[in-house]
Amino acid sequence: MAATSATTFSVGSATSLGCKGSSVSQSKAFGVKFNSKNNLRSFSGLKAATTVSYESESSFLGKESVAVLKQSITPKAQKENKGYGYFVQPQASYKVAVLGASGGIGQPLSLLVKMSPLVSELNLYDIANVKGVAADLSHCNTPSKVSDFTGASELANCLKGVNVVVIPAGVPRKPGMTRDDLFNINANIVKTLVEAVADNCPDAFIHIISNPVNSTVPIAAEVLKRKGVYDPKKLFGVTTLDVVRANTFVAQKKNLRLIDIDVPVVGGHAGITILPLLSKTKPSTAFTDEEIQELTARIQNAGTEVVEAKAGAGSATLSMAYAAARFVESSLRALDGDSDVYECAFVQSDQTELPFFASRVKLGKNGVEALISSDLQGLTEYEQKALDALKPELKASIEKGIRFVQKEPVAA
Repeated sequence: MAATSATTFSVGSATSLGCKGSSVSQSKAFGVKFNSKNNLRSFSGLKAATTVSYESESSFLGKESVAVLKQSITPKAQKENKGYGYFVQPQASYKVAVLGASGGIGQPLSLLVKMSPLVSELNLYDIANVKGVAADLSHCNTPSKVSDFTGASELANCLKGVNVVVIPAGVPRKPGMTRDDLFNINANIVKTLVEAVADNCPDAFIHIISNPVNSTVPIAAEVLKRKGVYDPKKLFGVTTLDVVRANTFVAQKKNLRLIDIDVPVVGGHAGITILPLLSKTKPSTAFTDEEIQELTARIQNAGTEVVEAKAGAGSATLSMAYAAARFVESSLRALDGDSDVYECAFVQSDQTELPFFASRVKLGKNGVEALISSDLQGLTEYEQKALDALKPELKASIEKGIRFVQKEPVAA
């Protein structure tokens, strides 16, 4: 067998290979292929490379990002060239906690986060069955150290010093169940977990996945306000799956390369509150009225499509884990100094009269650096009507979350 092997390692970040400040207009993943003997043995079991090639066909990143990746990695690699190849040193320095790590979303999400070279410690928490998940993941030869924490008594230790907290905890949707049906159960779960976050890592980025996101994010905000540690720039409702679906469905419908597609999705994260802005698709794409209606409806009801296809055996766990991992990687890149990271997220917003709204945001070291208002300018008549129609439902969901916390007695 030849001493030189080729391996493709795909993650969601240019900075995952130690290149900071890369310019990324679409937050997607990339593949880097190493053909080598020596240099990367210390990382992920990959063989080292005498050449570094860049692949983008099946990744998170757009082609602009790949060009920047080339410019960023090559000079760094050449500095470390010992005469036998380029050396690319990953920068694993961030601590991530997944709360609800043994669940249907939590397990695949934890695996994907374990793959990130930016993560030095991965803390897994759940009320049961998390030890086995952690043991399993700990065998993966990627840099992060995996630790498990079970039950309320271990939650505080799980959260100490964490940079990013991801919360997929809660019950999944079942056939015939609306997101609103999940409210009473998941609202209490999110409230309890965010209280612990406020007490133990108040400066962390908080990613809320637990549904209904339109209500659980306002719940988290109210909890953090009560604790006196609310930073609206660091609280995110993860709506990335809506963007992932929109990009996928548009590429399929129009027979386009998926890597080129970027569709902003605004509003909320349930039913008609999910509004894909197809007129803002990049690259510019023409749609018939029928295609617009069909694509919009499919994107809005994609979760139900999966629930029904699984016939009672679960909800959209794998695609949600993929989308959540993409958002985690984007957050880590922003924390690591990447100055051009954009994602859609459900955040505190002044884009509309609603206190929370999903839109494209620019991420930085301190969280949300800017809300991208241009996406809401120049909407088509169809989009404007859909935006007006979603606001009452979204407003009611937000207010429901706020009321849930406000009616609770303040803890002594």
